[in-house]
Amino acid sequence: MNDQNSVDVHPSLSPQPQGVSLWNLFTGFVLVGLFGFGGIAAALFHVAVERRKWITSDEYTSCLALGQVLPGASLMNMTTIVADRFQGIKGVVLALVGLFTFPLLILLGLISTYDHYAYLPDVQNATNAAAAAAVGLTFGTGLKLARGIIKSKTSLVFTVLAFVSIGLLKLPLLQTLLVLISAAIWVGFREDKS
Repeated sequence: MNDQNSVDVHPSLSPQPQGVSLWNLFTGFVLVGLFGFGGIAAALFHVAVERRKWITSDEYTSCLALGQVLPGASLMNMTTIVADRFQGIKGVVLALVGLFTFPLLILLGLISTYDHYAYLPDVQNATNAAAAAAVGLTFGTGLKLARGIIKSKTSLVFTVLAFVSIGLLKLPLLQTLLVLISAAIWVGFREDKS
C-alpha cells in the first residue's frame, strides 16, 4: 500500500505487491465494468488474475471470501481491497469510478430503449438469453474458483453441504452460512490440532 497511514486489512494478499499505477487500476476496473454483464465476478477474475496479473487466483479467492462476508456489495468490497493494496484511497476512488461509470451510462441507455420495446417477443427472448448467459458465466467462474479452494476432503464436504443446503433444499441463506462457517472453522481448528 502506498498510503503510509493505511492498515493492512487483507493479510491473505502477498505482502509485497507489484507496482500498479493509478491509470492501470482505473482502466482495469473500466474493463471489469464493461466485461461484467451479468457476471461481474467472472470479469474481475479475468482482469485482475488472468489479464493484468495483479493478484493470484488464491488471492482472488481470499478477496472474494472477504468481500462476501463484509457488509455491502461484495464487488465494491473486492474492488476496495484490491485497489487499496496498490494505491491506497486514491486507487480505491479511481477504481470505483472506473468500475461504475460506463456500465451506468450503458444501463441508462438500455433502460430507455427497453422501455419502448419490452413488449416485443424478440426483446423478451433476448432478455432470457442474456440471463442464461449470466448464469453460465457465474457457473464457469465458480468452477475456476473451486479448483483453487477444494484442496482437501473437508473442503469438498463443505462445498457439497453448501450447494445442497442452499441450492437444492433452499434453506435460508444467512442461517445456513452461519452454521456452515461455524462448523468449518471448528473443523479447521480440529484438523490443525491433529
